[in-house]
Amino acid sequence: QVQLVESGGGLVQPGGSLRLSCRASGRSFSSSTMGWFRQAPGKEREFVAAILWTGRSTYYTDSVKGRFAISRDNAKSTVYLQMNSLKPEDTAVYYCVASVGVSSERAASAYGYWGQGTQVTVSL
Repeated sequence: QVQLVESGGGLVQPGGSLRLSCRASGRSFSSSTMGWFRQAPGKEREFVAAILWTGRSTYYTDSVKGRFAISRDNAKSTVYLQMNSLKPEDTAVYYCVASVGVSSERAASAYGYWGQGTQVTVSL
């Protein structure tokens, strides 16, 4: 069993930065694939980024490549999403996800554990 708690969301101006954190509890964290999804109002939930349990492999949706960076600290049971050069279209609720044995890192259905979400708003 893994429980996920996100933090770090908020209001930021276009071009600004935020760092989201997701702290996990449970014995499976170090062997879990971790990731982030987001959902904007009126839109479907979409994949943002994922990182394998080793930390050596990362995946990003095209719209955030070069701007976002996912990382993890297994000693702290925490995964991070550094978001730079934020745009209004990045506005959404961001969800931390986790699962063991993920076969498709970009599929929401692959993740068995979800956090409650944190709001990110990019606006003047």
